[in-house]
This record gives sequence, C-alpha cells and structure tokens, in this order.
Amino acid sequence: MKTHLTRPRKGGAAKRRRQNDQKKRLIALGVSEEEVVKMSPRDVLTMLKYPAKIKG
Repeated sequence: MKTHLTRPRKGGAAKRRRQNDQKKRLIALGVSEEEVVKMSPRDVLTMLKYPAKIKG
C-alpha cells in the first residue's frame, strides 16, 4: 500500500535567497541599488517580468 506523501513546503531561507537573487538581477539591469532596497518583493518581480522596459 502506498503511503500518503505530502508535498514539501518552500522554506524561508530559499525564499530569501530567491528574493536576493531577483534584487541582484534588477541591479544588473541598471536600476539603482537605493531604488531596489525600497521596493517590495512583489514590485521587484513585476519589474523583472519586462526587462526590456527597464533598459529603455
């Protein structure tokens, strides 16, 4: 009989790592570090969806 396996939860450390990587990507695209620090994680993700708009 197969035992019920729950899907592993995403960890907090992994989330922080992802968010830091996303911030580094924005800075690499040319957004100033001061601006990125003030942004919420959701705003960072939204900007990364359209990198062509950042360069222009």
